[in-house]
Amino acid sequence: MNSETPAIKRKYNLSSLVLVGAMAAIMCLISPIMVSLPVSPVPISLGTLAVTFAVTLLGTKKGVITVCIYILLGLVGLPVYAGFMSGAGTLLGSTGGYIIGYLPFAAIYGFCSAKGKHRLLPSLMGLLLGTLSCYVFGCLWLSFHHALTFSETIVVGVLPYIPGDAIKAIIALALGRQLRLRLGKVIS
Repeated sequence: MNSETPAIKRKYNLSSLVLVGAMAAIMCLISPIMVSLPVSPVPISLGTLAVTFAVTLLGTKKGVITVCIYILLGLVGLPVYAGFMSGAGTLLGSTGGYIIGYLPFAAIYGFCSAKGKHRLLPSLMGLLLGTLSCYVFGCLWLSFHHALTFSETIVVGVLPYIPGDAIKAIIALALGRQLRLRLGKVIS
């Protein structure tokens, strides 16, 4: 090996850190944007758009790290959750399961996309499965928190969100794929 290898590795590690930090900052900026629904204690937010964008742009590992940073920043008090909320109380509240559900969402989507060599169909399948995992985590916690039946939980915790989540996924996937192509090796 030549003597340039450590410098190249450091450069890529630094660029990776910068990209993860920048994506965590973007996630913290757009995730608080929300719309309340009269039929549910869970608002529509841009959190799933941010998760999809992070994983599409950065890949599985860096995308999951970005989501972890986002969750931890909110946990320590930065107002980054939907409606500019933060803290353990938010994670223990109605929306906590959905926020925690961002982690398996990112991992599942990233895994499927990577295994499918980032082709469109495997990526879309990963988005579907990842979104379902987020719904499962969110609904389990919502059901427990509000003592809802299974059907009540689906009505207030899933159905109102499907159209918006589909639109957000398509937007984030399209933008992320274009930006990933433009940034090329910087992201790798």
